[in-house]
Amino acid sequence: MTSTSTSTADAAADASGTVTSTPGAGPGGRWFGRAPRARRRGLAPGKRLPASRLIGPALFLALWAAASAAGQLDPGAIPAPWTVLRTTGHLWTDGTLPTDVLTSLERAAYGFAFGLTAGVLLALASGLSRVGEALIDGTVQLNRAIPTLGLIPLFILWLGIGETFKVAIIAIVVYIPIYLNLHSALSGIDHRFVELAEVQGLSRLRFIREIVIPGALPGFFVGLRLGVTGSWLSLVVLEQINATSGLGYMMFQAQNYGRTDIILVGLLIYGIFGLVSDSAVRLVERKVLSWRRTLSS
Repeated sequence: MTSTSTSTADAAADASGTVTSTPGAGPGGRWFGRAPRARRRGLAPGKRLPASRLIGPALFLALWAAASAAGQLDPGAIPAPWTVLRTTGHLWTDGTLPTDVLTSLERAAYGFAFGLTAGVLLALASGLSRVGEALIDGTVQLNRAIPTLGLIPLFILWLGIGETFKVAIIAIVVYIPIYLNLHSALSGIDHRFVELAEVQGLSRLRFIREIVIPGALPGFFVGLRLGVTGSWLSLVVLEQINATSGLGYMMFQAQNYGRTDIILVGLLIYGIFGLVSDSAVRLVERKVLSWRRTLSS
């Protein structure tokens, strides 16, 4: 009877995690002590690696260089990285590359500025007013369903074949993701905050400044990142239509002469521009939204 009671107590103690029994000194040849507490496993991603976004591109370049050095890649189809670098130097010294880069930057900047302005204004009008939502949201969703690059022939007839239609197409590509994400963020603001603002007697301006803007900023930055990337994606197509300069024009001319190295130069510059602009937006986002406690922080 005593042995059974002792075993039951030991089992209960082990199950509760407070005491444990092991062979050793003590009554009945056993001793009692507190069990070591199990260490909790961390579920967060952990500390951010330094220059983590450069690890992937650096690994890709290393594999590219290794495959080229080993002769696994056809130089006519995929030139080696050092060949592309040498071509970049030649294009830069003869003045071709600086002119094309500046032209592309100017087109992307104008289109992005117009698209950003339109996306923010339309999202605010639609997200903060039922009348605005009825007038704007359906039209934007219809525009989103139409392939933007499919509008190129129509815009050429309307605006001519110069720079205006290129900037207009870039603006459309940019404003749609900015509008969608900002409108979604505005619609997703907790209604309890609205009720709290009404109880506190906040004016419309203070309500927008203290409730709407902080609540919508995360969605706005997501749309901003997509818009920045979209400006570069559309630019590479538009610069191949009746253009006399720009990175897309340079790549189109290189295609006619079979210069794969020049095409890769243009693609790498587009990639660098996209990575740098996205990193700049993310940096601003971390500064502006430093009050948030998220997995990424």
